[in-house]
Parts: sequence; C-alpha cells; structure tokens
Amino acid sequence: MSALSSIIGVTRSAGRSLVLPERSIATTAALEHIIKLTRLRVVDNSDLGKQAMLEGKPPKVIHVYNKRGVGHIGDKVLVAIKGLKKKAIIVGCKGQWVKSHVPRFDTNNCVLVNDDMSPLGNRILVPIPHSLRNRGDYAKLIAIGTSFV
Repeated sequence: MSALSSIIGVTRSAGRSLVLPERSIATTAALEHIIKLTRLRVVDNSDLGKQAMLEGKPPKVIHVYNKRGVGHIGDKVLVAIKGLKKKAIIVGCKGQWVKSHVPRFDTNNCVLVNDDMSPLGNRILVPIPHSLRNRGDYAKLIAIGTSFV
C-alpha cells in the first residue's frame, strides 16, 4: 500500500482514509480588450478573410497601433492572416468596458483594410457600432456597413 501511495501521490493522514494532495488550477479572467496574439473574426466579404475563416485559421493580432498596445472598438491593428501581414479595424470587442452607448459583442470582429484605409471587401456582414460614425477617418467603412447598433 505504501509503494502504491508513493507512486500515485496520495498520503495517509493519521489513520484516516487516503487523501489526495490539493492542486491549484490556474485560471485567468476574461480579457476586456484585444492584445497581441488575440484571434479575430473577419466580418467583411473579402476573399482573403473568407478563405482564412473557412480554413479555421482566423487572423491573429501582431501589433496594436496605439500607445498602450491594447485595442478597443475603432482601433487599427496589424494582423497575420494566411502568411500575410494586413491592417484591420476592430469593429467588435468581446469584453468591452462598461461604457454608455458602446455595445458588447460575442466575438472579436475586424474588417481588413489597405494601407490607405479602404476596405478590402465591399460589404460588412454584421452590425457595426454606431460610435464609429463619429470618427471622420472611417467614412469608407461606414459606407459599406449594412446595419448599426
């Protein structure tokens, strides 16, 4: 019995039954933002985005273009998608801070764009936040959006 208990890691405590040692389980809280290596869902109808999502290889963030390195709705990010580097705009964030008039989404959504901020696709397939309308540099993005929340 002692040989077996030493092999499987159980101990006998003062004549009582066998007790398993405690093991801590590592858990982390849900992220409230988008950082490096976060997987995104492409929500426009660009060919590159469609292929990546159908193959089950969503794009990963490799850089966030702001001082903090933390992305929220409306931020520009650099993503790695199918071996290419492309820029994208975040149009949906899973765990957005609780702010008024900023919706939460079930997935982290992005729209692929060129270097001159023009979208690669010609239609956005999901509702995009109304807060993006206030930003002047996303006029082309707003034009191809189908609905707003």
